[in-house]
Amino acid sequence: MKLSSFYPVLLSEQVAASSVFYREYFGFEVVFESDWYVSLRLSNGDCSYELAIMDPAHATIPAAFQHKVQGLLLNFEVDDVDAEYERLIQTAKLPLHSDIKDEAFGQRHFITADPNGVLIDVITIIPPSEEFVSQYNESVWKESET
Repeated sequence: MKLSSFYPVLLSEQVAASSVFYREYFGFEVVFESDWYVSLRLSNGDCSYELAIMDPAHATIPAAFQHKVQGLLLNFEVDDVDAEYERLIQTAKLPLHSDIKDEAFGQRHFITADPNGVLIDVITIIPPSEEFVSQYNESVWKESET
């Protein structure tokens, strides 16, 4: 299979508020907007990221699944997690669910949440401890560092 795009669609009863949240705090721009669906894009040089938000009551969602998103964690990898902590937690006062810390498996991060309770893990990759180095696929790990 050859994909032309891949992006999450968050089911939310707060479509407009969620759209504002991702635009204001993460820099996404609206591609398409209606009262039941918003398509967002974040362009970063040669690469772009997409995120959509959809009302779970819309007719295209099977009845058994018409409820807000649960059990989702979005990872946002950034160059400077400490600066984002200052901006999002200390200045903007977003909820803090896990304070900033270094992890032996190779991350410095903190966790906040969007208006739907979707967890957002803001991460800067750091060198893993010796204990975790062997658990990385070296060819993939080296490729991601370039």
